[in-house]
Amino acid sequence: MRTIQVKTESAKYPVVVGSGLLSTLWRRLPKRNSIFVLTSPEIWALWSKYFLASFPKGNQPAVLFLPAGEQYKRLTYIEQLASQLASHHADRSSLLVAFGGGIIGDIGGFLAAIYMRGIDYIQIPSTLLAQVDSSVGGKTGANLASGKNLIGSFHHPLSVFADIDLLRTLPDRELRAGLFESLKAGVIRDARLFRFMERNAETILKRGNKALEYVISASIRMKADVVGIDEKESGLRMILNFGHTVGHAIEAAMHYRKLLHGEAVAWGMLAALQLGRMRGTISTTNANRVERTILDYGPLPHFKTTAQRLLDAASRDKKNRAGVRRFVLPQEIGNASVIENVTDTELIAAIDWMLSKVKES
Repeated sequence: MRTIQVKTESAKYPVVVGSGLLSTLWRRLPKRNSIFVLTSPEIWALWSKYFLASFPKGNQPAVLFLPAGEQYKRLTYIEQLASQLASHHADRSSLLVAFGGGIIGDIGGFLAAIYMRGIDYIQIPSTLLAQVDSSVGGKTGANLASGKNLIGSFHHPLSVFADIDLLRTLPDRELRAGLFESLKAGVIRDARLFRFMERNAETILKRGNKALEYVISASIRMKADVVGIDEKESGLRMILNFGHTVGHAIEAAMHYRKLLHGEAVAWGMLAALQLGRMRGTISTTNANRVERTILDYGPLPHFKTTAQRLLDAASRDKKNRAGVRRFVLPQEIGNASVIENVTDTELIAAIDWMLSKVKES
C-alpha cells in the first residue's frame, strides 16, 4: 500500500493506493451524521456488498445514481442529483462519496462544489483512468453541447482511495484506456515510468498487482507534483493536456460515443508526436519509441471523420487563450512544453497523418 500526498495552495490530502481499501472504508472516512454515495448502477451492482459491509448497520449511506455514459455529464443531471440531496436533508456537514469512473468523479466533485456552496467529498475511483488521472487534482465539471468540461470548478476531495481490487472487474478495453493516461504521464514528466511501461507491457496488461500498483502510484505522484506547483492550470499544469487537444476533438466529432476517453487521448498523443517530429521538438528515435509503446497497449479503435472537422473542434478547445491555440508537444521522453504558435496548416498535416494510422488500425 502506498500513500501519495497532494499539496496545493488551497488543499492537502492523501491518495491511498493498494488492495482491500473498500472493505476498510468506514474507518478511513471522516465521521459524519449523513453520508451520501454517488455511483452508477453498474458499479453498485458489482461492488455494493463490499462497500456497505464496512459500514455499521445503523449508519448506512444514502445512494444516488447517475447512469453510465458521457451524455449524462450535463447540468440537467447535476440539478436532479442536487434535488435528491436536498430531499434527503443533506446539509453543509454532509459527506459525498464519488464511487465510480471519471464521469462519476467529475460530476460528484462538481455537485459537492456547488451544493450549499460547497460540501466535503471523497473520491473512490473504480477505473484505472480515474485512479491515475481524473480523481487527483481537484478538477470537477460537466459538458456542454459545444464542448467537453466547459463548466466546472476546482474543488479538492478530502482524500482519494484507489483500490486495485476494483480493477478485477474492469473490461480489458477500459484497462488499456487508463494505461494510455499513464503513458502520457511518463512521456511528459517521468521517463522512469515510461521505461517501466515500455519494458513490462505484457505483465501490466495481465494485471499483475505489483506492476499496476507501481504504474498507478507513479502516475499519481507525477500529477500531484505538477498540481502542487500549478494548482489552477496557469502554467506547468498545461502539460497534463498532452494528447488532449486532438483527443477531445475526436470525442466531440464522435459525439462521445465511439471511443473511450483514454483511447481518444492515445490517438491525440500520436498526432502530437507527429507534430513534434515535424517541428523537431522530439527526435525521431524517441518519437518512434513512444508511438510503438502506445500501440503496444492497443488495439486502438477505428473511427471515421475528417481533418477539417477535428481542426474545427480543436479550435474550440478550452485551453486556447485569446484566440491563440495552446498545444502540448513532447521535447524528449520525460519532458514536454506548451507551444502557442501551432498553425492550422501544421495541425491539419499532423491530423492527416494520424487519420492515415486510423485507416490502418
